[in-house]
Amino acid sequence: MFIAILDLRTAPADRPAALAQLDSEREEIRAMPGNLDFRVYAARDDEEAVTVVHEWADEPSFAGYLSSDAFTRSGAVLRPLMTSAPVSRRFEAALVETV
Repeated sequence: MFIAILDLRTAPADRPAALAQLDSEREEIRAMPGNLDFRVYAARDDEEAVTVVHEWADEPSFAGYLSSDAFTRSGAVLRPLMTSAPVSRRFEAALVETV
């Protein structure tokens, strides 16, 4: 399994637009080959913070997302709203169990 966690920051007034963009891409991303989950979170304690958690079957599936129209569209909307460079942490993981 391949997990990517993206943290980005916007001005408080721009965060709803950033969340709306990510939400608008959710179903298309979840339907991509190898996608296991795509979740968007607005921090409860920081009105500028947004986190996106991706779960993919493998790294090639995630690479397919990075070259997708959905990724390009979101980048075009999100980049101008960001107040600092985003941070993407990527992990190889193994599911131990689901309870």
